[in-house]
Amino acid sequence: MRTTLRACMPALALAIGLMSAGPLLAEGPRHGIAMYGDPALPPDFVSLPHVNPDAPKGGRIVFGEAGSFDSLNPYILRGRAPWGVQVLTVETLLGRNYDEPFTLYGLLAESVETNAARDFVEFTLREGARFSDGSPVTVEDVMWSFEALGTDGSPRYHGAWAKIETMEQTGPRSVRFTFTEEDRELPLILGLRPILQKAQFEDRDFARSSMEPIIGSGPYVVDRVEAGRFINFRKNPDWWGADLPFYRGQHNFDEIRYEYFADAGVIFEAFTAGELDTYREGNAARWVSSTYDFPAIRSGEVVQSEIAHQRPSGITGLVFNTRREIFADWRVREALIHAFNFEFINNTLNGGLEPRITSYFSNSELAMQPGPAESRVREMLEPFADNLKPGALEGYELPVSDGSEANRANIRRATALLEEAGWQVQDGVLRNAEGRPFEFEILLAQGAAETQAIVNMYVEALRRLGISVRVTTVDSAQYTERTNAYDFDMTRHAISLSLSPGNEQWLYWGSHGVEQPGTRNWMGMDSPAAEEMIRTMLTSEAREDFIAATRALDRVLTTGRYFIPFWFSDVSRLAHKRSLKFPERPPLYGDWLGFQPEVWWYEN
Repeated sequence: MRTTLRACMPALALAIGLMSAGPLLAEGPRHGIAMYGDPALPPDFVSLPHVNPDAPKGGRIVFGEAGSFDSLNPYILRGRAPWGVQVLTVETLLGRNYDEPFTLYGLLAESVETNAARDFVEFTLREGARFSDGSPVTVEDVMWSFEALGTDGSPRYHGAWAKIETMEQTGPRSVRFTFTEEDRELPLILGLRPILQKAQFEDRDFARSSMEPIIGSGPYVVDRVEAGRFINFRKNPDWWGADLPFYRGQHNFDEIRYEYFADAGVIFEAFTAGELDTYREGNAARWVSSTYDFPAIRSGEVVQSEIAHQRPSGITGLVFNTRREIFADWRVREALIHAFNFEFINNTLNGGLEPRITSYFSNSELAMQPGPAESRVREMLEPFADNLKPGALEGYELPVSDGSEANRANIRRATALLEEAGWQVQDGVLRNAEGRPFEFEILLAQGAAETQAIVNMYVEALRRLGISVRVTTVDSAQYTERTNAYDFDMTRHAISLSLSPGNEQWLYWGSHGVEQPGTRNWMGMDSPAAEEMIRTMLTSEAREDFIAATRALDRVLTTGRYFIPFWFSDVSRLAHKRSLKFPERPPLYGDWLGFQPEVWWYEN
């Protein structure tokens, strides 16, 4: 990596839209950038389409969170920081409009430019951008932030940093990044990097966990905090970005508070007691049960709202750590998927109201299609046919039970698969040829009541196969430490996926995560096919090729049998005080990032 400074050079330009075969010329700075095509909003847009531009300002909102925290730096591997720090106090060069698949508009940067090849990107900072202490956001801060995150930050920042060949100042307020390889998403990824204040870390190790608040440029500052118990954010009255069109109708509360609880069940009790202002219900059966017949509901002080969305299901379930020898054989993983009685568990916990996750991108056009792989998807996968798991080309579906607790047909199939893999029951215990019993640990985080209920039913089913399971519950700090180090056999894992998957897929499925700690590749997968599909997703000139590559990746992931999938909801269920309002039309992504508390407001 070469870092240089060149003062007062003319600005280059940006080409938004699909790649062309013509000259790789810039077309001038633009107000935004889309992954495909042009931004939907014009340069003179008044506000984002899914906000209430006239939302009143003031009031407060109080959330409940499970677990604890011991750091205020969310950008490093050490420690556990509150989510609110990065969404409320720190800003990025560009901001995301969640009413489009993946389009960014200027925030700290007033413009962005690239060329048709997208082999560079240049950002020009807004002249009035300020940190919360009043100091200006400079190119030096931007360059330092990128290098600190890329070298000492969390591994999720390292991949993009490795693709930057040069980083250079091109003017008083502009900085240019040139890339080492083709990756059409990189300009957008860099636009979403948090910008921190270099001066704050001149005498402080960036990689060291600390309870010292980050100095950011965002709408809020940390007001009061007690490690592991609560954190209070106060609106900065001198926030530089209050009048930006992008922010109109957003960040309306004067105060935002997060209360932390050791047990998730206690959060609901605190909500019904009036200590919290909002509660996100994850259980469909509870939502329509007498649980929501408490006094504040009956009086109308608390209301129930459902917010629809059009995003992929993502993957949530029990993940196999294939680094463990016991889960290295796909037949063993398939057997344990058969043993998971989804229909019975879903009916018991959700009243059967939630659909199952059938693939990683289900509920969207990016999902693998039923039956054999066809046309472009097959063409992409066939070069890897010898290394693909059964079903990737032929077609694959999750097993379905008859809904009874016995699940006899699937248990029989599980037994047969285990025998094929060299495991047989001897005196009621499943053993391999060396006589070693089939036993493993399921790691759970403290307070995960619903997951505990799922696991309890699953453990009973596994006992009928002669499998011994040890369930271990640890506090959130230990859980983070162990999962970062992949120190588990099986655990609950959840990965949210967007309508424009890109570089983050390396963090989720890249082979470097087999050994490198701190990635999201908890399953330890190492798949050349998956990595080639990610490359194609990142370099596709047409959305049709991008969709085909994503569907092909979905097949590789799903047939890899890395997860025992749970269910998903195509709506979010939020109970909240009547005084808390949100816009009538939700964004494309629904209740996701950028929704609560960003576009909510308080109204008597």
